[in-house]
Amino acid sequence: MFPSPPKEAVVMTATHHHISSGSTRATIRVIAAAEPVVRSVAARRVLATLRIAFGFTFLWAFFDKLLALGYATGKADNGTVDRFGTAAWIHGGSPTEGFLKFGADGPFKGFYNNIAGAWWADWLFMIGLFGIGLALTLGIGMRIAAVSGAFLYLLMWSVVLPPANNPIIDEHILGGITVVALALTQAGDTWGLGELWSRTELVQRFPWLR
Repeated sequence: MFPSPPKEAVVMTATHHHISSGSTRATIRVIAAAEPVVRSVAARRVLATLRIAFGFTFLWAFFDKLLALGYATGKADNGTVDRFGTAAWIHGGSPTEGFLKFGADGPFKGFYNNIAGAWWADWLFMIGLFGIGLALTLGIGMRIAAVSGAFLYLLMWSVVLPPANNPIIDEHILGGITVVALALTQAGDTWGLGELWSRTELVQRFPWLR
């Protein structure tokens, strides 16, 4: 019979096998993560364009309400424009009061009327607009942007029920579906920082930040 190998050799061999197996699994995960969900280059570019466009709409809404740029905010019913005026959030205007107090209709009208202009509603709304817009534009944090964006779209849809031009579906529902689709197709990796963001230690540790 051959002599039994030293105990230290057995431990070293087992440890080496464990490290090698772990390294192999890690390598497989990296290769799988690098494989694009959408293989078509043209399709990825279209999705990236859609992502950036949606990001811009959120950021534009944020700055319009922040500064009263005279589009949705700072423009009176008679057509007069008061840019950077009292309607601006930085000058004491409320980003939520006008729409929720005078535009709400349907089964949730009372609820939205009650929270219209509340400081916490204004802050949550503006943080949501800026955060979702920034994430979509840069292509980072797409999963959080998808969940929060879809939720925000659902809330805005519920303000006026039924929708004016369709008994069920309107642009808010379509927007919510779109931001989820953009996250699932990893649209932030093309013309964005999504791929670099996914390699950071933070995202490696907490994949839901992807």
